[in-house]
Amino acid sequence: MSGRVIIAGLGPGADNLVTPEVSAALAQATDVVGYIPYVARVSPRPGLTLHPSDNRVELDRARHALEMAHAGRTVVVVSSGDPGVFAMASAVFEAVEAGPPEWRALDIRVLPGITAMLAAAARAGAPLGHDFCAINLSDNLKPWALIERRLRLAAEADFAMAFYNPRSKSRPEGFARTLTVLKEACGDTRPVIFARAVSTPQEEIRVVLLPDTTPEMADMRTVVIVGSSTTRLIARSGAPIVYTPRSVPA
Repeated sequence: MSGRVIIAGLGPGADNLVTPEVSAALAQATDVVGYIPYVARVSPRPGLTLHPSDNRVELDRARHALEMAHAGRTVVVVSSGDPGVFAMASAVFEAVEAGPPEWRALDIRVLPGITAMLAAAARAGAPLGHDFCAINLSDNLKPWALIERRLRLAAEADFAMAFYNPRSKSRPEGFARTLTVLKEACGDTRPVIFARAVSTPQEEIRVVLLPDTTPEMADMRTVVIVGSSTTRLIARSGAPIVYTPRSVPA
């Protein structure tokens, strides 16, 4: 059994933000598995079979990759950003744990990528310069009550916060509720960064104070970063610099 599974992150969107390690893995792959728009970022070539699939079938996608690897194929499972951040690495290991014993003997590697949260933070300055947390606002795989509890606790702990999957057409109310919780819990004018389609030609970066935020400012291509109470704005011509100092007063 010589097959293997490589779980790779394609970065936030720009080709030059794909790591050399991931590019080398794609060059050696016999098969690439992933969500339709992510597989579309991989260039076809002789000897490579692309397996795009729809959203919300992560476990089926993972099982397919493991089955092909067990048959001797070199399979790359692609995610955007980093595969270990709300992406396919966990799904593959869930499938391994629940699957046949022989899958545990496969050569399985995870190759990191630049996740959207870090790309967005770099565009704005350094809003994650001190302690922060990341929360997936989708309630597809966890109840809203848990999301709200984590939001309130993160606000109470005064973390900077990065939000993935803030607002979709099927659940637009979730981000509205998120903003309501934050405005109640924080009660200040900390900056909020709306970073849409970072590193692509459609990139938009917008900095808004928390009281002025509205749900329509985000969609599923947006990463939202909310500063802590110490996060600062440096005004200048053009977009301000947003940063969180490295220290917190006693």
